[in-house]
Amino acid sequence: MVCTTTPSIDGRKIAEYKGIVFGEVISGVDFIKDFAAGLSNFFGGRSGTYEEELIQARESAISEMEQRAQRLGADAVVGVKLDYEVLGANNGMLMVTASGTAVRLE
Repeated sequence: MVCTTTPSIDGRKIAEYKGIVFGEVISGVDFIKDFAAGLSNFFGGRSGTYEEELIQARESAISEMEQRAQRLGADAVVGVKLDYEVLGANNGMLMVTASGTAVRLE
């Protein structure tokens, strides 16, 4: 499945627009990861625990979006956008949303 942020795919013609597709992931950050990230914040440096959580959430959201596009008969998703939000009483949840237009290519 071709997945791109551009509105078209070089060298390919869009034969049919199948509709807008989404992939959503809401991920909780547990106490251990939060504690480890706090240490990185205190001592400086990057937070590998939060980065890994973000990478997994983004990949899952894109994969879910691609699966929904395939169910519509699409072989590509164009105009992909990613959105990140924090949720919950203490901002302890991360939401990643991937969206784009499912298309069938010639």
